[in-house]
Amino acid sequence: MSDLRLRENLKAIPGYQPGKAASRGDTTEPVFKVSSNENPYPPLPSVVTAVADRLSQMNRYPETAATALTAALCERFAVQPVNVVLGSGSVEIVSQLIRATAGEGDEVLFAWRSFEAYPMLTRAAGAVPVMVPLTAEHRHDLDAMLDAVTDRTRLILVCNPNNPTGTTVGHSELDEFLRRVPPHIVVVIDEAYVQFNDREDSAVGIDFFRRYPNVAVAHTFSKAYGLAGMRVGYAIAPEALGIALRKVAIPFGVTDLAQTAAVASLAAEDELSARVAELIAERRRVVDGLTAAGVAVSESRGNFVWLALGDSTLASADLLERNGLLVRPFAGEGLRVTIAEPEANDRFIALAPDIRCLVAATSS
Repeated sequence: MSDLRLRENLKAIPGYQPGKAASRGDTTEPVFKVSSNENPYPPLPSVVTAVADRLSQMNRYPETAATALTAALCERFAVQPVNVVLGSGSVEIVSQLIRATAGEGDEVLFAWRSFEAYPMLTRAAGAVPVMVPLTAEHRHDLDAMLDAVTDRTRLILVCNPNNPTGTTVGHSELDEFLRRVPPHIVVVIDEAYVQFNDREDSAVGIDFFRRYPNVAVAHTFSKAYGLAGMRVGYAIAPEALGIALRKVAIPFGVTDLAQTAAVASLAAEDELSARVAELIAERRRVVDGLTAAGVAVSESRGNFVWLALGDSTLASADLLERNGLLVRPFAGEGLRVTIAEPEANDRFIALAPDIRCLVAATSS
């Protein structure tokens, strides 16, 4: 028995469950990791070249101010450097936002199910997660979220598109929501999957940042830009919040190579946009294939799809895994499957009738 004295409330924090690593196991067929919403495309040659050219500088600390990347983001979004705060992926940005706004006994409010790190990061900060159930259509219930606001609410997270359900929040409904949120409460629009969101009337975070002084936006280079292994994300925040975020940020948290890759990726936007368009087309093909096979799919505006399978979730995940598709199951609720290489997507569609049979057997 250890005599180490650790925080008692850490017992309430579940460990983050990463997606399974791809392994052939007992099959000779390719195994696809479609559990982590990674971009299936390899890095662009121009990005690889830019990173390779910086390798000889690995003995130096990264520039904390990230001048080049900050300037590129300021130009992209027409904001000032004080509004841009970097972090080691958007998950670290969300951690900064929670730690800068909420402490012991304060409340952080978000829809549920949503990004599984939200309650972990909230509890790690000593704050209390307030998890408001999604609607029957797996969407944010913004009215219920407003009803859940209390005097202890310090931060509200709106994941758009929502991970893992893929559903979105419209412009007018978010506008109405923000008009009713008390102005001292920070509202974060988490847009990790924004590049895949082709809903015409979707809420756009930067527009609300410009209109509301309590709104911040969280973005990442991990998904559409394909830099998941580099770990770089950023917040666009009001000046006072930006200053607070820097106080809780990890020093040198964004490596020099990550900064270099992000700048090069922003310069290669046209090539990356073409890849995003291909993934959106594949997403539509997968949704059409699943629907034709009788498998219900919720609205999907990320680079993944959500199947609300209830009690048949784990059996369906096991079926997919045995056929070389490693997915992200949430027991009793559903599973999330990343839009990946066409071969992986073909295999997923082909297994849709078997998933439908599992659902029918569980329901009978």
